[in-house]
Amino acid sequence: MLSNVLISKDMINLDKETEDGGIKSLVRGIVEVASAPNISDFYPIFGKLDLQGLRKKSIRLVTKFCSKWEPILEERRDSRENGSSSQQDFLETLLDNGFTNDRIHQLFMELLSAGSDTSTSTIEWAMAELIKDVESMKKVQEELEIESESDYLKESQVLNMSFVQACVKETLRLHPPVPFLLPHRAIETCQIMSYTIPKDAQIIVNVWAITRDPSIWEEPEMFRPQRFLSSDMDFKGNDFEFLPFGAGRRICPGLPMAAIKVLLVVASLVHFFDWELPHGKCAAELDMTEKFGVALQKKEPLLLIPKARK
Repeated sequence: MLSNVLISKDMINLDKETEDGGIKSLVRGIVEVASAPNISDFYPIFGKLDLQGLRKKSIRLVTKFCSKWEPILEERRDSRENGSSSQQDFLETLLDNGFTNDRIHQLFMELLSAGSDTSTSTIEWAMAELIKDVESMKKVQEELEIESESDYLKESQVLNMSFVQACVKETLRLHPPVPFLLPHRAIETCQIMSYTIPKDAQIIVNVWAITRDPSIWEEPEMFRPQRFLSSDMDFKGNDFEFLPFGAGRRICPGLPMAAIKVLLVVASLVHFFDWELPHGKCAAELDMTEKFGVALQKKEPLLLIPKARK
């Protein structure tokens, strides 16, 4: 979906994604390197030494990633020179504004790495929670049957489905796609509760802990979509107890697309298929252990068997 928006081409070849160097594996590799604890962050004196080899690995991954886009960029530039380019996409806008290949590579890498892992992990968590919560799954199916007017779902339809939206919000609360907001910096020394925050200190906001705080949320460890049905709380940065996309000027720029994309994919998966765990496992056996990183993922990937609904 993202690559079609960016360059009007599908960059994911499912036959090749298991091979080293596929877009999916490159994006995952870049995210893992970015989230790896770096000793140089704690002891800047070691910064030039690259003791863990993270800089070397990062350069190798980024070089591979850029090589995927380079032929497409050159082809598009040639088409524009020949007057034969008719694409109306994000890349065309960047070229119209004189972006160099290096700037385009950097922007595409950030958009794909930040926008794909977070969305897919949220969809996976939502499906896992619905599999465990049979009652919520049934309510989602009932709402979809009532509200859907055709054989396929439209964005305008899912935006009117309150319980489906509540399930996605509850998933974002329990499993925020980015558990720690990217580091901010204290512009001056200040006091927060009983702590002194020195000037220029890096500050990381623990969103995961906020959304599980029992002083804010009733039964915070439980999946309860109903809590959002009678609440106007949203994830657009105005409610500080619920910040899965951040807030303020540094709020996630992909929020509008992510909000509708996750909602539409989850609704479609539930509407068109019945799901069950393999080997006759019951939902109570589903491992919900989290794996912390830049994106909050399931430690054990979710494996489900789909059966087309009549």
